[in-house]
Amino acid sequence: MANIGFISLGCAKNQVDCERMMYRVQEAGFQVQPDVVGCDAVVINTCGFIDSAKTEAIDHILQMAQLKAQGLIGKILVTGCLSQRYQQEILQEMPEVDGVLGTGSYDRIVEALEQVLQDETVERFDSIDAPEVETGRILTTPEHYAFIKIAEGCDNRCSYCIIPYLRGKFRSRHMEDVLYEARLLADSGVKELIVVAQDTSRYGTDLPEHKRLLPELLRQLCGIEGFQWIRIHYVYPDEIDEELIDVIASEPKIVKYLDIPIQHCNDKILKLMNRRGDGAFLAELFAKLRSRIPGLVLRTSVITGLPGEGEEEFSQLCEFLKEQRLERVGAFPFSPEEGTPAAEMEHPDLETAQSRAQMVEMLQSAIMDDYNEAMIGKTLEILVDGYDEEYEQYYGRTYADSPDIDGRVWICAEEPVSEGEFVKVCIDAVIDGDLSGYLVEE
Repeated sequence: MANIGFISLGCAKNQVDCERMMYRVQEAGFQVQPDVVGCDAVVINTCGFIDSAKTEAIDHILQMAQLKAQGLIGKILVTGCLSQRYQQEILQEMPEVDGVLGTGSYDRIVEALEQVLQDETVERFDSIDAPEVETGRILTTPEHYAFIKIAEGCDNRCSYCIIPYLRGKFRSRHMEDVLYEARLLADSGVKELIVVAQDTSRYGTDLPEHKRLLPELLRQLCGIEGFQWIRIHYVYPDEIDEELIDVIASEPKIVKYLDIPIQHCNDKILKLMNRRGDGAFLAELFAKLRSRIPGLVLRTSVITGLPGEGEEEFSQLCEFLKEQRLERVGAFPFSPEEGTPAAEMEHPDLETAQSRAQMVEMLQSAIMDDYNEAMIGKTLEILVDGYDEEYEQYYGRTYADSPDIDGRVWICAEEPVSEGEFVKVCIDAVIDGDLSGYLVEE
């Protein structure tokens, strides 16, 4: 059978979609190859969320087009958010592309590949509101951690966000399906399970029970042998209830780390962006979480240059971040996405938005420096992620670090340690924003 290569771009949720496509393709008898060179077809699973993601996706398509022109690959099939967003434009403007699949057509990947390999042009866009079709996965993460996607789509309708138009309404997977997949992951050696969705906190509200089922799901996941860390991403602030706080605080396997995207703190801007709650609510929520969950590390994302943000509103955002001292903050300049209400609103220019994002990064860097300095002298549990040949050192992460998002811990060890192993490390230095320390014998 033909050799198929895959390129996955964007978020962890996109990565899971790609892993499912790879499984379907392999089950159909195709050979899934780690290197695209020499493949009969290459699938590019794209992100189309903001301008930078679109640019990255287009760059990858053009790179594959060059390889195709050189005879180093065969067909090109584009899937994911970019293809869903620009259904006609991709084939019209990039004739090297042989087919496009929308985000509602991942389960048709085998059929699409068969068609393009027979020199047929594929254009398929099934319903983005259809239920998820359960299937297996070929993991592309290291063996010791994996993402598990518990829902698809989003109902929040933030005025700046294109996701509901690309991914459809919020659809929770049935709990028994999530737990079945989780058990398979644990049996395969996964030690850290990272729970993701567009909005994990809303899990279950669209199911017959019509209630938030994330706390119950987390309890069930904690009962699965093999997992040592369970991490939760993308929890919306207005959906965090007392039961969820209690579960996170009481379950030892759930790492005390929460990713809560707030985007801003100014009341006027939050209202314009169709976000629920206000700055006072966010401050009260963070205070409650820290008091109820000892050692909690908070991650958030903020957008600078949103409609309504003048100097006063931006100063308020900076003061909020100084007061809250969140351990992890990502700052992004506003990207006016066509088709969203916010794109039609008056907003600061891109240069101003970028400058403000850089200012937030500088502010946050000082907070991170203080956090890292406070770790010196402490012995921390580290999950070993690998060995860096250039620096000739092992590296890993604390519970406060999510893979590919947060920092590393460099490990000085006289004896080899294994990837996926939990070890104790005494922190003795901070190097370029990362912690460093020496291995402590158990």
